[in-house]
This record gives sequence, C-alpha cells and structure tokens, in this order.
Amino acid sequence: VVSTQSTGSSSCLLKMPSSIVDGELNSGQEVRDQHVIAAVSIANILKTSLGPIGLDKMLVDDIGEVTISNDGATILALLDVEHPAAKMLVELAHLQDQEVGDGTTSVVLVAAELLKRANELVKQKIHPTSIISGYRLAATEAAKYIKQNLALKVDNLDRNSLMNIAKTSLSSKILGKNSDFFSDLAVNAILRVRVSDEPNKPARYPLNAINILKAPGQDSKASTYVEGFALNCTIAAQGMPKFIKGAKIACLDFNLQKAKMKQGVQVLIKDPSKLEAVRDRELDIVKERIEMILKAGANVVLTTKGIDDLCLKYFVEAGAMAVRRVSNSDITRIAEATGAQVLMTLANLEGEESFEPTSLGTCDLVAQEPIGDNELILFRGCKTSRTASIILRGPNSYMLEEMERSLHDSLCAIKRALESGNVVPGGGAVESALSIYLENFATTLGSREQLAIAQFAESLLVIPKQLAVNAALDSTDLVAKLRAYHNAAQTDSTKKQYAQYGLDLKNGKLVDNIEAGVLEPMISKVKSIQFATEAAITILRIDQTIKLNPKAEPQRSH
Repeated sequence: VVSTQSTGSSSCLLKMPSSIVDGELNSGQEVRDQHVIAAVSIANILKTSLGPIGLDKMLVDDIGEVTISNDGATILALLDVEHPAAKMLVELAHLQDQEVGDGTTSVVLVAAELLKRANELVKQKIHPTSIISGYRLAATEAAKYIKQNLALKVDNLDRNSLMNIAKTSLSSKILGKNSDFFSDLAVNAILRVRVSDEPNKPARYPLNAINILKAPGQDSKASTYVEGFALNCTIAAQGMPKFIKGAKIACLDFNLQKAKMKQGVQVLIKDPSKLEAVRDRELDIVKERIEMILKAGANVVLTTKGIDDLCLKYFVEAGAMAVRRVSNSDITRIAEATGAQVLMTLANLEGEESFEPTSLGTCDLVAQEPIGDNELILFRGCKTSRTASIILRGPNSYMLEEMERSLHDSLCAIKRALESGNVVPGGGAVESALSIYLENFATTLGSREQLAIAQFAESLLVIPKQLAVNAALDSTDLVAKLRAYHNAAQTDSTKKQYAQYGLDLKNGKLVDNIEAGVLEPMISKVKSIQFATEAAITILRIDQTIKLNPKAEPQRSH
C-alpha cells in the first residue's frame, strides 16, 4: 500500500484501495514492455563491444572528461541511467565485476535476452510465476552441467594454462595485440603475491598486493614488472640515502612541520625578551617528535602530509629516508605489507606524546630506483606479505586507464581460475553446449516450465551469435555448425571431444578451444548465468510501477 499526503496540486489523483496516490500508476503488460525496452536499450549499447573483435565506446561526461573503453562495467558506471529497470542491469554488471572481475558485458546481454523472451511468453498467456520457476530450474541445471561435463579440473595449473587464461581475457581488450607480453606480466604478478596460510586450506591471491602504476610516455611494450611495492614518490631531500637495507618503516598521517598555534589561540607576551623563547619552543615541538620517531629505530619515514625544510635537516643528519605526500591508499597498503601502523597522532592514552617501536614495519630493502623516465621508491622483502608492481607505459592517459582496466580483468581471471581450480573452454562453447542440453532437458518436463526452459536455452545463444556478428562473420551459419557439434558431443559417445569446440573468430571456423588455449575460469560462467537469471527474474516480478509527483513547494511572499 502506497500512501502520501495530498498536496492539493492540479495533478491527476488515482483512486486505489485504501489510499489516494498523487502520481502516475502503470500496470500489467505496459510496465513489462517498458522494462524490456529499457533492458534491451542497455544491451544494445554494450553488444558491439563483446569479444576479441569488439569495438570501443567513447564517453564524455558533463565536464568534458573523456573515457574510452570496451569494459561493460566501466561503460555502464559512466552512463547516467534513470530508468529503474535499466539501473538493475547497471548494478548487475557492477556485481559481476566485483565477484568475478570479467564477463561484465556478456552478463548484461544474457539478462536482457532472458527478459525479452520472458515478455514474449507472458504475451502468450503464460503466467510470470511459471516463467520464473522455469528460469530458476534452468539456471540450476546449467550450473550443474557446467561443473559435471564442461569444467576441466586443474589441481596445479601450469604456467602455460595461466598464460592462456590471461590471453583470453586480454583478447577483447586494448592490450589484445600484445597479449603474450601482458599475460606474462599478469601471471608473474599473481604468482608473486600467493599467500598460503595453512597447509590444508587453498592458497589466496590478494589483488590489493599488486600495485599498478601509470607513467605516460613510450610504447606499451616498455611496461615493466617489479618484485616489491613501487611507490610513485621520491625522497624529500637530496642528502638522504637512496638505499636502505633492513628498513624500519614509520607510517604517519600528520604534518612534520613547524608547530603553529591553532586558529583563534593567542599568546600575549608582556616581556619582549620572551618572544624568541616562544619561537624556539615552536621549533622544538616538531624536533622532539622527529627525535622520538628516530630513537624508536625508524630509518624510513612516510607521511601523507608535508615535511618542511627545517625538519628535513634532522632526517638528513640521522641518515634516514623521508617521503612526503604519500597517498592514503598507498600508505595503507605499505602498512599492511610491512606490518606497520598508520599513526594519526603521537599522543598516547595518558595524554603525552610517545612513539612505540611496535608501530614500525619491517622490510628487507627500500631503494629509490630509476624505472623508465621516472624514479620510484621500491619496497622489497616486506614482512607480512609479498608484493608486486606493474608499471604501465603508454602514449596518453586515456590509453593508460584502459590498459589498467584490461590488466585488472586479466588478473581477476587468473586469480579466480587458481582459487577455484576449474576452467572451461571459451569462444561460445559453454553457451552452445548448455543450449543443446537445456533444450533436451525441457522436453523431459510435462509442465509449463518446459516453455520457459526452452526460451532460456535459446537466450544463451545470444553470446556466440554476437561474437560472430562483431567479427563480421555469418552468425547464422557458424552458430548452426556449433550447435551441431555440441549435439553430436552429447548424443554420440565417440564424439565427446566436440564439447570443447567453440568459435575461432580470426579464421571464421570452429576449433577445439582447449587445444587453442582459449580458456576461462569456470566460476565466471556459472556466476554470470546465475546473476543474469536473478536480474531477469527481479525485473519480471514487477507488474506495477507507481511514480509519485514531487510535492509543490509553497511560494513565499517577499
């Protein structure tokens, strides 16, 4: 029941049971048609960017900031979507990006296709509840079939398999032409940050231990991989050491500058001779803080704020390295990796200032090294976790940002494959196999869900069809051949290897994608089907929309 106070404005008043609503009410087929149009409009924006030969989108925001990308989640995040059903697809792509990191475009295409076909069934007088239960059953069966028949269990993925997973992810991105080079960087970085806490538990691969830096200039192949955490800052003064072994690191979130009185605080001095003593005390306050930090054993000091020239002198004399204006995200990651604590103040519980040695992080080596045209500070041999850095090079900021997004997607794909231990063939193989399986499964049911499952099976073919269309190939011919191969794999025991066949878009034919090295993490496919089904069901359940009119502001007489 929706109830609001009537404002007495001239808008139409709709009488509903037990309430009067000042607004607009839509119900039934009209609402579903609107939702399908909105979902298909979102899918139409993304569909040309699917696959290895997909095209890019240029997005210009209200202040003229340009973004060029073919990543589904990035494109949708930048679109100012107003329709509530379309917003659900935007959130769907964001969820896929968070959970899996790749497959954001395909999940939106499948969801829109499921919704469109469900709407056709509703027009044929099939109740939405029957369609919803059919879709849920189909999604469950699809996930089960992938795990039992299509997934390849890989307990110890060799380097070659990991390279192939990275290449498959990169093939549809801006880095596709240099996929060999960048997949090598991605695999090195992921394997470097492997964390195995307990022997019985699977290893973890924390992506926040990999720092990706962007440096404009040179060709993209000049990008480098560095073992250790690379910080895009330099030492604060030339007299400081550039190389410290056995580093003890202090992470601070306050200024190391001459103490100043707070605003509104006054010091009234009657004796002019004491004026100099006040000035000296202002200098001594910060000097005592620095001495406290250095006495605790710190030889590398990082702060998110400034360090003035007077204070730098004390660090130079002590032979310590000081770095100022470190970003909050970087100092947090360094603190996690080295075991340091980020201190916002030196005050303790007694109200006095102190610095405990337990707040220091440790690291085997901190060094400032030239990488490319810039100098970076590298932290190697961190105490609590292993870290890796990738320095990307490129001609301009647009390309560097898209390179970072592409590399992040491939890192996510490798991480998911390593953590789940299962891979599936790419190139539309999974969708085609599921389409044949679910069609056959639908015929075994004697209920209305049969029609919904058959439409679900047909909807999955949107992925191989769109891959072929984007590659300027005959989608009807290729998808028909692909379905014939997968039908043979499921009905003829001598042709089971056909289940691994998918599209080869460069040559316009079908290939065994396991042999061709077109691999994807199994969890990516399972999650995308589950998420797309849930999103389609959520929108399909809606049969009324009530949009309230804004309240009229009372006009004030001046």
